[in-house]
Amino acid sequence: MSYTKIKVTEDGPVTVIAFADPATMNAAGVDTAQELTAAFDAATAEGSSTRAIVLTGEGRGFCSGANLSGGGGSASGGGDAGSSLKAVYNPLVTKVRNLSVPLVTAVNGAAAGVGCSIALMGDMIVAAESAYFLQAFRRIGLIPDGGSTYLLPRMIGRARAMEMALLGERVPAAKALEWGMINRVVPDAELMPTAMALANELARGPASLALIRQTIWDSLDTDWANQLTLEADRQSIAGRTEDFREGVAAFLQKRPAEFKGR
Repeated sequence: MSYTKIKVTEDGPVTVIAFADPATMNAAGVDTAQELTAAFDAATAEGSSTRAIVLTGEGRGFCSGANLSGGGGSASGGGDAGSSLKAVYNPLVTKVRNLSVPLVTAVNGAAAGVGCSIALMGDMIVAAESAYFLQAFRRIGLIPDGGSTYLLPRMIGRARAMEMALLGERVPAAKALEWGMINRVVPDAELMPTAMALANELARGPASLALIRQTIWDSLDTDWANQLTLEADRQSIAGRTEDFREGVAAFLQKRPAEFKGR
């Protein structure tokens, strides 16, 4: 598939996907969401060499939210404002939740509206010092979507989630780190080098990283007993991988493990 709203590059075992629509500060219209879905599918297709993904934005922002200009499909205007969520955006964020490889989001500038939702889907979230997170929906008379009402209370608690959603104020990167919303804040010039270093570290990891991320995601929806069962079931899967055998051998031989991702 050819892309017009995003750019996709491969750097060894890391695939970098970037919002690339500077005219809208990387607004995420339906067309952009469809391209993102296709890019994630391609990166994780059977036979792909990708072992980690970085998602970022080109130019002045990560993603400014839904495309309200109406171009290329948007969440604006008349009709059912929830229909595009059901058809396009919800499948996209669900796909990201269920990725078979770790995801690093590298947040530059604005992460607003659904762009904020997508940024918070990262397994590791790195923000530039100039970045900020904004639940902008109340400004146009809508409610947070893209999974924000699920993620934010679990990440930062109900009170802070309410503050972000009801007031619609910017949360600067430093405050987002203080709140536990993100993992790292770095100088703007160090954003992509830091994100790529993290992604390469993850790409060198064992196949069990996919199981780790899925088990932690699943923990948000289950109870203690079921989570213990899930851990045991997935430990059985991890224990049958080549990487587990390599990890044990490396430990016994007192050398660094060389994982293959299988």
